[in-house]
Amino acid sequence: TRITAPKSRQLAAAVSARFSSGLSVLDFVKRSSILKLGPEQLKALAPAAIALATAEGLDAHARSVAIRLNM
Repeated sequence: TRITAPKSRQLAAAVSARFSSGLSVLDFVKRSSILKLGPEQLKALAPAAIALATAEGLDAHARSVAIRLNM
């Protein structure tokens, strides 16, 4: 899970508006990250992943991690 602060949505002002824009193509593209963990890495991160998923109300995600490790 990636948590980031929102980007500033200020429009370009005065002279800078001639050569820059407040929006770009990247403002309309959804970016996703994919992690690949080995068994030992998953084992190390599992408790934190389960706690975070549970706190966020993502019970199926928490169960998924637990099932992968037979917890």
